[in-house]
Amino acid sequence: MVRITKVHTGGGDGGETSLVDGTRVGKENPRVSIYGTIDEANSSIGVVRMELDRAPTHAPDGGLMAALVPVYERADRMLGRIQQELFDVGAECACPPGGVPAQMSIIGADAGVRLVEEMDSMLEDVEPLQSFILPTGNPAVANLHMARTIVRRAEREACKLREEIRSEVISYLNRLSDHCFVLGRWLTAKMGEDETLWTPLGKRV
Repeated sequence: MVRITKVHTGGGDGGETSLVDGTRVGKENPRVSIYGTIDEANSSIGVVRMELDRAPTHAPDGGLMAALVPVYERADRMLGRIQQELFDVGAECACPPGGVPAQMSIIGADAGVRLVEEMDSMLEDVEPLQSFILPTGNPAVANLHMARTIVRRAEREACKLREEIRSEVISYLNRLSDHCFVLGRWLTAKMGEDETLWTPLGKRV
């Protein structure tokens, strides 16, 4: 169990930080960028969960929209598990090459498989895409688009160290970005809202 008694150590005042094994590296180090971006993605998913927690469950007339409650709960369960996994992935990326401690649990390919299965299940409830979707919508969906792009950035940064990062990590990040996109579409459909589609330049008025 991790025990943190003090956060403000001052050890990073000179622009350096420590990897899991204590190795000191500059904060501009590509590995620091990866786990920092993963932390950013995790935080953005936390915002999505917050928005789901306060999403409307009653119609304007005051009636309970009972069908939405399990939708929010299912989305929150998926995202809660993803947040845990992102912490695992970030911790692994904070280790030097070949330096993952024996006691550290790391995600396997099954985590990526589960994301695909969840996506396939959600896609059964949405219509096929007819155009690109603009990154907007209700608060939960708009923030899922933000999370999607941050995860994609983490994936790009991980690819820069593809010789030092396990393929399962890169695959997980790739699928997670897609998962955020599909979850946003699924929530939009379940909430009875419309997606904002991109209109090609020649067809805009």
